[in-house]
Amino acid sequence: MFLTLALLLALYSILKYLFKLLWLKPRRIRSRLSSQGVGGPTPSLLLGNLVEIKRSLSTTFSRKSMVKDGQVTHDWASSLFPFLNNWAKQYGSNYMFWIGTLPVLYLGEYDLVKEINLCTSLDLGKSTFLYKFFGPLFGQGLVASSGRSWAYQRKIIAPELHSDKIKEKFSLIVESATSLANSWENKLMSEGSELMDIRIDEDLRRFFADVISKACFGSTYSDSKEIFVRIRSLHQAMPKKSLLVGLPVLKFLPTKSNMEIWKLEKEIRALILKVVEERKRGAYQRDLLQILIDGANNSHLSSKSATNFIIDNCKNIYLSGQGVTPISASWTLLLLAAHPDWQARVRDEVLEVSGGHLPTPDMLRKMKLLGMVIKEAMRLYPAFAFLSREALEDIKLGSIQVPKGTNIWFPILTLHRDRFLWGPDADEFCPERFAKGVAGACKVPQLYMPFGAGSYVCAGQHLAMTELKIVTSLLLSKFSFSISPKYQHAPVFRLNIEPEDGVKLLVKRI
Repeated sequence: MFLTLALLLALYSILKYLFKLLWLKPRRIRSRLSSQGVGGPTPSLLLGNLVEIKRSLSTTFSRKSMVKDGQVTHDWASSLFPFLNNWAKQYGSNYMFWIGTLPVLYLGEYDLVKEINLCTSLDLGKSTFLYKFFGPLFGQGLVASSGRSWAYQRKIIAPELHSDKIKEKFSLIVESATSLANSWENKLMSEGSELMDIRIDEDLRRFFADVISKACFGSTYSDSKEIFVRIRSLHQAMPKKSLLVGLPVLKFLPTKSNMEIWKLEKEIRALILKVVEERKRGAYQRDLLQILIDGANNSHLSSKSATNFIIDNCKNIYLSGQGVTPISASWTLLLLAAHPDWQARVRDEVLEVSGGHLPTPDMLRKMKLLGMVIKEAMRLYPAFAFLSREALEDIKLGSIQVPKGTNIWFPILTLHRDRFLWGPDADEFCPERFAKGVAGACKVPQLYMPFGAGSYVCAGQHLAMTELKIVTSLLLSKFSFSISPKYQHAPVFRLNIEPEDGVKLLVKRI
């Protein structure tokens, strides 16, 4: 009898907690925002607007390739998230919708997004769903943390990614880029051909992984290959549940997808711990891995938390070698292949500045056209479809009082193509728009966000831009590119915006 009563009380407590978490709290947020005139589609119990989202995707999205006569069209963005455009037309620039029980305040108004980007308050942090639902990938490292935890981690990591520190790693990046170029030349020689069809995104991932290995871990890609392979597999597995982030209970169920994710997470953790232990037993090196180890040792964290601090940030760093930067490099070369006039202009600039020699930091600064092309590629094909924030306390944005716990999304994909901001040619490839910098290209410069925005802007942006410029300039000096007949232009959302079947180009030795 006593045991039965105890079980009933425990069940009541659990149900009461779930009721508050999954129903009462989200509805209070909706009520407060609705009273301020923020509308949106009506959510259903537990599923929110997921049914409407999936219906919109199934009826609107077309995988048809957008390549015609060697030309790539860029009007694909609205097909990825058609429900967002539909709701904006119905409810205005700012509205609220639900992913399961997760309330999302969607802000498309220029002034509000600008205000978020200029906000320095720690009361506005990154969305907690980043580690609650994508924890196996991000953990609670710098990418997904907020508040004091983020501030502490950035204080440790950011100085090692400053532009002055990147100069010290410059020769390592050039070495890896040269190795990539040599591998392509060897392929052409072995085939006895001047022209070869290459899936460049796979090779670019290996290049960026090699740079990360050398610059941050004192190793090479071959030493860290197993980690990178599993990180990539985990990155590909996570989007399978990306539209179910608002259904918390699902992440605990032993589904096939979850079991695959748990297995990969366990393997990655073990491999990173092995790297850390080898470093502790080996010679001291002043690289990012050592900075993380020292930062954990000098903190007031428990032994378990200190270990997680190192592992989570290592995962974030390894992920950068498989995600955002390789994708940006792939889009950049694709656009140059699709626009041979710009390819010729940039190549001429590279050869004139470098004189046929390997690039140096001073040379990169003089390659203005190259910088313009990369900026335009990251405008048309941003790595992220939208950025997310969360009100960690009640906060006011413009005239909207945002309740604590509200997730805030703002659309990079839409803002990067807005005709008011960029002009009537916003959907076209036009690097010339950046001739006078971002301020000359966009009416509201803060709304150009290739590396994120505000206080939480990517700490590794200097490294990423240096890598992009080095590898693009070196490859252009040795090869010409055109679009392969096998290439299907179908950008998809896999946490990042990436080519569904990779980027296939015809590569010709110059």
